[in-house]
Amino acid sequence: MKIVISPAKSLDFDSKLPTDQYTMPDFLEETQKIHKVLARKKPKALMNLMDISSQLAELNWERNQSFSLPFTPDNARPALYAFNGDVYTGLDAYSLSEDKLPAIQEKLRILSGLYGMLRPLDLIQPYRLEMGTSLKIGRKKNLYDFWKTTLTSALNEEMDEGEILVNLASNEYYSALEEKKLKAEVITPIFKDWKNDKLKVLSFFAKKARGSMVRYLIETGANSLEEIRGFAEDGYQYSREHTLRENQPVFVR
Repeated sequence: MKIVISPAKSLDFDSKLPTDQYTMPDFLEETQKIHKVLARKKPKALMNLMDISSQLAELNWERNQSFSLPFTPDNARPALYAFNGDVYTGLDAYSLSEDKLPAIQEKLRILSGLYGMLRPLDLIQPYRLEMGTSLKIGRKKNLYDFWKTTLTSALNEEMDEGEILVNLASNEYYSALEEKKLKAEVITPIFKDWKNDKLKVLSFFAKKARGSMVRYLIETGANSLEEIRGFAEDGYQYSREHTLRENQPVFVR
């Protein structure tokens, strides 16, 4: 089993790390190509490109100027402990026991606009670059064109025919993969809450549930659709009634 999730805009480069283990990203050569394009953009250009405030544009201009290789534990941080959004709140990596690190390192992949695809312990430096950003890289018109073939091939190399890929990424990031070319059987869990007598996907809660699902899959060693359906955290339960497609199990709260 492999699991894909999205990165987060919010970053944490200050909290004390629970481990001194780290690895290096696989696609730093590609990352450098993207960085060269980003580093030439002034704050105002970043503000327009990313639709962010002037303060965030200034911060990310500074990040782009500070980017440097080689990555070390002194100038970079493992991705699992650097991202700090809702998914990562649900995952709660800081409380994950160290004996589970080999499993999460083996199974979890984080899709990224700048780094392509990260293992949890891969070092990263602070950045902001959403996959949907309309950034031209050489002859590639955007980041999807730049990454799609590379990331799909990389995942296929890691997986056996018919192995399960659990898609817990947003549509924006999962679209960086060519699903039809994946060897895997793709399972995309959906999390819904009752609101005003209707079942809805509520973004904040769904993101947190994706992180909780990652945690559940790692801690239980789940490897089958049946085991995925066994997820029952944060009040969610698998609902056969509301599941319309077998590969899109719906969890209801």
